[in-house]
Amino acid sequence: MSCKSFLTLITVLLCANAVFGVNIISRAQWGGRSATSKSTLATGLSYAVIHHTAGVYCSTQAACSLQMRNMQNYHMDSLGWADIGYNFLIGGDGQVYEGRGWNTLGAHATNWNSKSIGISFMGNYNTNVPTAAQIAAAKALLADAVSRGQIKSGYILYGHRQVGSTECPGDNLYAEIKKWANWRA
Repeated sequence: MSCKSFLTLITVLLCANAVFGVNIISRAQWGGRSATSKSTLATGLSYAVIHHTAGVYCSTQAACSLQMRNMQNYHMDSLGWADIGYNFLIGGDGQVYEGRGWNTLGAHATNWNSKSIGISFMGNYNTNVPTAAQIAAAKALLADAVSRGQIKSGYILYGHRQVGSTECPGDNLYAEIKKWANWRA
């Protein structure tokens, strides 16, 4: 692990706005627009779905914030969605970015939005490989979701390809999440 990756990992673990060391970059911090509408997402969900954006990889907060704005514009202006589709996104900088956030129904996996939270890694993980900092951030976010009651402690983790006809979350990220305790075939 490089010094930069190690420092990013330590930063993720030490920056706390939650018990599990999750430093969430808010919509205001990345320059997000207001949603055109919102629907409440239930708590005590049984599933979490992992995605990749299949877009540009970012490794700094400035670059990831730009990607967040670009993605939100695409989801809202081109696809006609009320907001960015995911609940949270993980940047190559190892930080968590607020999408729709807690308790707001996402638009990330057809027929699964009302029963799962959607977490997406920024980049194309058919070519990119998730970093230790990204993995730690995602696991901390999931632990935080359990502590908040957003998902059940025995939640099931799926890659998007398991609930839809897609390559998402990319082969490299899919191989990684298959090692996680809550992943199910």
